[in-house]
Formats: sequence, structure tokens, C-alpha cells
Amino acid sequence: MNRTHHQGHRPLPTTVLLLALLAIPTACADSQTASTPADRPTVAVSGDAAETPDVLALIGDDPITLDDVRARVGEQLDALEVNYQQQRHTLLSDAVQALLRQRLLAAEADKRGMSVADLLAAEIGVEEVTEDDIQAIYRANQSRLRGQTLGDVREQIRDYLASSRRVEAEKTLQDRLAEEYSVRYNLPPFRLVIDNEGAPALGPEDAAVTLVEFSDFECPFCSRFFPTLKRIEEDYAGRVKIVYRQFPLTRIHPNAFKAAEASLCADEQGEFWAYHDLLFQEQESLLVRDLKEKAGRLGLDQAAFDQCLDTGRYVETIQNDLAAGRSAGVTGTPALFVNGIPVPGGAVAYSVVAAALDEELERVGS
Repeated sequence: MNRTHHQGHRPLPTTVLLLALLAIPTACADSQTASTPADRPTVAVSGDAAETPDVLALIGDDPITLDDVRARVGEQLDALEVNYQQQRHTLLSDAVQALLRQRLLAAEADKRGMSVADLLAAEIGVEEVTEDDIQAIYRANQSRLRGQTLGDVREQIRDYLASSRRVEAEKTLQDRLAEEYSVRYNLPPFRLVIDNEGAPALGPEDAAVTLVEFSDFECPFCSRFFPTLKRIEEDYAGRVKIVYRQFPLTRIHPNAFKAAEASLCADEQGEFWAYHDLLFQEQESLLVRDLKEKAGRLGLDQAAFDQCLDTGRYVETIQNDLAAGRSAGVTGTPALFVNGIPVPGGAVAYSVVAAALDEELERVGS
């Protein structure tokens, strides 16, 4: 869809960017994840892929086909393709933004008969960073700073706030000029096509916007994101579908896989979301006996639940979710996608997810 005004990158809230600046982790990440071949490709990237012959090699008349290779390294190929397409899109988008900025500022400076530097000096007044500003950011993030004192991070916070305010002031100017010069931004966002068939979902089946979360019931960052998800559930009821995909990081979370199985056994009895909520509310008790006790408390058919859990009925389903996540480039949890558009940052603040949802709702006209 053509837009009649400039659509730059929506700036993230200061707190989120500060976390990135200080390298504070916001997601559970496993250094290695086991590779499990999927029965079929579960992730596609918009755009044409390079042509590859179906038969890649022959031993006499015995072929080694592309399907044979995909059965062996399909997930890695998908992840590489996603990474390439995402980096390509970022390069294109950044170049477009830089050219827009350069040409808009040059056009406005020429119209006013001044240099670009003089235009920026005249238009951009950046508010001074005060000690109160620095202390407010520090207090808001103190629990995540792993023992660093205000003295340790004061100058980082000061430099960041000064830089971010200037960037925001320049963006405000650029947005105004984009309106005045009728800029149309035609580059669509980077988007994956993720097959969510059969996954637990909440909200209208035909919703125009879908939020997909790849998550791990034992991940503390997923637990931290849980209240945000509940707020999204309330605030976007009737407009957004929420889909839960299993991504247990078993190397660091030994109870996560069985908890994922248990959630799907609960889903079998129509109680996935109640069980999902209970797992995150009681994340410290995820042993098999705990999983069964929770099912009893929710009033599930205990015998049916226990039989489902004990027989590993949903092991393959979870393995397929893991394969889909790895193909989509997921390396840690929680991993979020809004209509296939990645929302970077792991357990991001509500404002970040809400901004992504609002932007997509506006884009699809819903």
C-alpha cells in the first residue's frame, strides 16, 4: 500500500533502547538447539529464491535431490535464507531512509537559501540531559543492571539520552518535511509467512492481525513477558489473534519440554490458555507431578491428561514447532512476530508490542 507520508522506523521507547545499549539480556537463549527435520517447510520468505536444480548430484543413475538435502539440512537452509533476506531488507530500508533524509533536507535548505547545517541548527533544539533524567532511567532499570551503580553507567545514560533526543528531533523534522513534500514510502516491511495451523490460538480466527509468540514455559524472560501478553489479550480483544508456538530450550531448561507437552494435553481438553497462565504463574513447579497436579486443579479429566502426558503424544508437534522456529531464525525466547514481521528484543515492553500491532492494524485498515 502506498503511503502519502513518510514512514520511518518507529523509534523504540528509551527504556528498551537503553537495555540494548547496556547489553542487558531480554530473552532466554540456548547456545545450541537440536536439529529436527520437519515433514514440510513451515516458513517461507517473501521474494524469489535463487534457482537450484532438483537433482544436485548423481551416482550413476541414482540422484541426490534437493528434497534429500532439505531432509538433512532444511532448517539451516531456511534460517540462512531468512537471515539473508532480513539483512537485505535492512540494507535497502536504511539506504532509502538515508536518501530521504539527505534529499528532504537539501530541498528545504535550498528553498530557504541556507546550508543543511544551518537548517538543522535553526530547526533542532535538543533539551539538555539533566541529572534527574539520568536518575529516572537508572531507577527504572536498576533491577536489570546486574549490580551496576549509577556511577558505573551515568555517562553511558547521558550520552545515550543526548544522542537519542537529537535523533528524535531530526526525525520529527524529517516527518514534517515528508508531509510537506508528499513523500510516498513504498518499501513493505520484512515479513515471514509462518504456518500456524493447529497451534493454540486466542481471538478471532479471521483477525486481520496475528501475534505469534515462540515461547518456553521455563524461561524467566517469557514469564516476564506474560503480564504484557495478558494486557495485549485484553486491550486488543476482537482485533488481534494470539498464537502460541512451543520453543522449549531443553539444554538450559530441563522441564520446559514436558511442560510444553502438558500444555498441549490441556489443549486437548479445551483448556490450553488456562493451563498456559497457570504454568507461568507457578513457573517454579514444573516437574511431571506438578504438571499433573495443575491439571487436576483446573478440573481436567485427570486420567486422560496423565495418559496423554505419559505417552508423549505431542512430542512430534513440539519438535515441529521447534523446526518452524529455527527456520524462522528464532534463537531465543520469547520471539514475537506481528503478521510475520519480527519484533526484536525478546521480552519487550508493552509499548513496543502495542506500537507494532497498531502499525499493522493501520496498514491492513482494521
